[in-house]
Order: sequence, then C-alpha cells, then structure tokens
Amino acid sequence: MRTRTLGKTEISVSELGLGTWGLSGNGYGPVPDTEARQVIERARLMGVTLFETADTYASGRMEKELGEVLKDPKSTVVTKWGTDLVSSPSRKNFADSFLVKCAEASRTRLGDSLRVVALLHNPSLKALKNGTGIETMKRLVTEGTIAAWGISVSDELTAEEALKHEPQVLSLPYNILHVVPFRKAAPEVEKQGTGLLVHSVLFYGLLAGRWAPTKDFRSYDHRSERWAGGALRERVRQLDAVRPLVSGDVTTMRSAAVRFALESKLVSSAILGPRSSSQIDQLVRECKAEPPYLSAGKMSALEARLTEMDVPR
Repeated sequence: MRTRTLGKTEISVSELGLGTWGLSGNGYGPVPDTEARQVIERARLMGVTLFETADTYASGRMEKELGEVLKDPKSTVVTKWGTDLVSSPSRKNFADSFLVKCAEASRTRLGDSLRVVALLHNPSLKALKNGTGIETMKRLVTEGTIAAWGISVSDELTAEEALKHEPQVLSLPYNILHVVPFRKAAPEVEKQGTGLLVHSVLFYGLLAGRWAPTKDFRSYDHRSERWAGGALRERVRQLDAVRPLVSGDVTTMRSAAVRFALESKLVSSAILGPRSSSQIDQLVRECKAEPPYLSAGKMSALEARLTEMDVPR
C-alpha cells in the first residue's frame, strides 16, 4: 500500500482509506457485527492505515469497533463530530460544550493508542460563516486530545467557506461524475497545504459499472431516494463515457474510478466503503498501481467524452 502525507500535518496515511458508513448499517442496510469487524481487520492486514468514521455511525459502534481492532499507533482514525442524535429531531450542534463531550466519548471508544483526526461533520454555510466550533477544534489539537482538525463538506460553497478557516484537513466528495467541489477547492487546498480526503469515490456503487438502468434499491437504502425516478437510468447511460478507461492494467471500472481520484497529487487518501472482506480484497488488488494512475491520454479522452455527452459534474 502506497502512502501519502496528510497535508502539512506530516501524518503519513495509506492512499486508500476505509470508510465505515457502509459498515454501520445507517445508509445501505444492516451488516453483521462480525462482518464489519472482519472488514476492518482485513483492511489493516492489507496495509490500510487510515480509517474514516463518525461518532454517529451506528450510534458510536463503529468507533468502538475501530478502537478494539486497531491497536497499532501508526493507524489514523478520522472521525466526525457535530450531529446531536439525542435531540428530537436530531440536529447539528457545534457548540463548544457539545464538541468537548463528543471528543471525550470518541476517545473513550477509540482508546488512547490511536492517532485521531477530528472533523466538523457537514456544517452548514451559516455555521461556517459564523465560525462555530472552529476555536474549539483548534484548542483540542493544542491540548493533545486530537492530532489534527478539519471540516467535512458536501459542496463547493461550503468547501470555499471552510477553507477560509484554514483547516488542517478537508474532506469532500470527488469522483469521475462529480468534480466541481474538488476543482473549485483545489487552488486554495494547494496554497494552504491542506490535507485532502475524498469520499464518494465510487459514487455509492454506480462507478463499479454493474447496475442495470432498471435496478431497484430497498427502501432503507439511501440510494432509493438519491436516484429516484429516471435519475438512475440517466446516470447509468453516462457510464458509456467511463468504460473506455478499462484497458491495459486498468482491469475494472472500480479500478478506473479509484485511479481517477488518486491521479491528483492533492489527494491524501481516497476513502472507500466496502461492506465485505471480499470487496476490500478486490479494491486493493485492482487498484495497486504506480503513478501515473491514469495516463494523460486516458484522462484527456475521458474529459472529451464527458463533455461530448454533456454530463453535468
């Protein structure tokens, strides 16, 4: 497993990271506890050193699993704080007292041996403009509670506002069919030396290239709402622009999608969300490569095809 540096933090992380939202049961349906633990252990054995989670995933159970499986101080856990599940309905909360409680609970579940990086979990544009929680996160770094702090965002506007606070780490979505937040943020990320984590690399499974246009998702699967109506059919059609990437040592669309994310030198780690041990095996095996991850010719030809198809990204 190749490694990269997490921006100016000087923390070395694996270029493939394990995301645990899919393992939590929150987004795609239940995963047996034993399987979730096996995926974490398998990822560790295959050289993954960056593990991404949130204190709300399975109400803290994913943090607990990571704390019990990972004992190597070289491992880095990126967790996210700022969602209050106790309130009804649940709400965002970046107040000092709430973040301190989150930090205490996370450290209890994760233990003392792991390196912890904490992110504000998808704050609104208003919260970012107000700077809510920023000074608390910086103080937690100074006190040694966490190794670094950052912000997780979902779009280009919140990414732009987040970078005004000069976070040590920024997490945002980035994949072949969704590039705007990354490209808007890239100049400032490079200027500041921000550690950049990218998620949704396989676009919730779409970029594996195995779905029929008529695929149905269970009601508990978040994709049943994300791609309702004809949205999925259109997205599957757009994969025609991606398929030509599969040639030579790029053996699958999964591999092409991950390599696309890793091709940028600004990316510290690409967060993947396998839900079984076989899936983590496939991803690591298929994505082993030396730079360049995708040739300049393949990258330019991909851009031309997407432009020709008028794919919104």
